[in-house]
Amino acid sequence: MKKTLLVAGIVAVALLAGLVGCGVETGGIRTEPLSINMNSQQTGIWVSGQGKITVAPDIATLTLGVSAQAATVADAQAQAATAMNKVMAALTGSGVAEKDIKTQYFNIQQVTRYDKDTQKEVVIGYRVSNTVTAKVRAMDKVGTVIDAVAAAGGDLTRVNGISFSVDQPEKYYAQARELAMNDAKAKAEQMASLGGVKLGRPTYVTENAYYPPVPYPMGAYKSEASPAPTTPISPGETDIILNVQVTYAIQ
Repeated sequence: MKKTLLVAGIVAVALLAGLVGCGVETGGIRTEPLSINMNSQQTGIWVSGQGKITVAPDIATLTLGVSAQAATVADAQAQAATAMNKVMAALTGSGVAEKDIKTQYFNIQQVTRYDKDTQKEVVIGYRVSNTVTAKVRAMDKVGTVIDAVAAAGGDLTRVNGISFSVDQPEKYYAQARELAMNDAKAKAEQMASLGGVKLGRPTYVTENAYYPPVPYPMGAYKSEASPAPTTPISPGETDIILNVQVTYAIQ
C-alpha cells in the first residue's frame, strides 16, 4: 500500500512538471506554460546617505531645584516650598518665561540609617526634593540665571545639569536633506560602477532626522557667602543630522 502511494506521488510531481514546462491547447486556444518565480530577493541598489549641519544652539535647558531635609515631613516640605518659591521668582526675574518652566520631579522620602544594635533601619528624618526644567532663550544670560537661582535657593539649591539644543531645527532640514541625497547617490554610483551595471532612477526614499542635545554635566550647585564671578557657560555647537534610505533601480 505504501509503495503504491509513493508511486502515485512521483507520477503527480512528474505531471505537474510537465504542465509547468509545456503549453496546453484547448479548443484552438493555446495557454502559455505556467511560470513559477522561485527568486524572492529584492532587486536594485540599496544605500543610505547622511547630511549633517553644524549650528550654534539657541536654547539652554537647565534642570534645577531644591532639596530640604528635616526631622518631620512638614518641616522639610515647608523649607523646600519656601526655597522653591524664591527659585521660581529668580527664574522669572531673570527673564525666563513661565511657559518655559516645567516641574520635572517632586519627591518626599524617608531618610534612614542602619542601627547595629537592633539590626534595623531607623528613620532619622525626611527629604523633600522639587526639580524643574527651565528653558533659557537668551544664551548670553545662562550663567547669570544659574547664579540668581543659587543665590535665591541658598544651600538648598541643586543644579543637576544643563543641555543645549536648537529651537527650530526644521529650518535646517532642507540643506541637510540635499546633502544626504547627494551622499546616497554618490554611494550608489560607486556601487553600480564596481558591479558593472548602470544606475537607474530612485524607486524608494525615506528619511529620519535627528539632532542630539548637547549635555553639559554639572554637580549640585551651592551658593557661597562671598561674591563670586558669573558662572561661565559655553554652549559650543550642535549637529543636526538627517539620514535617508534610497533604493535605485538597475538599468
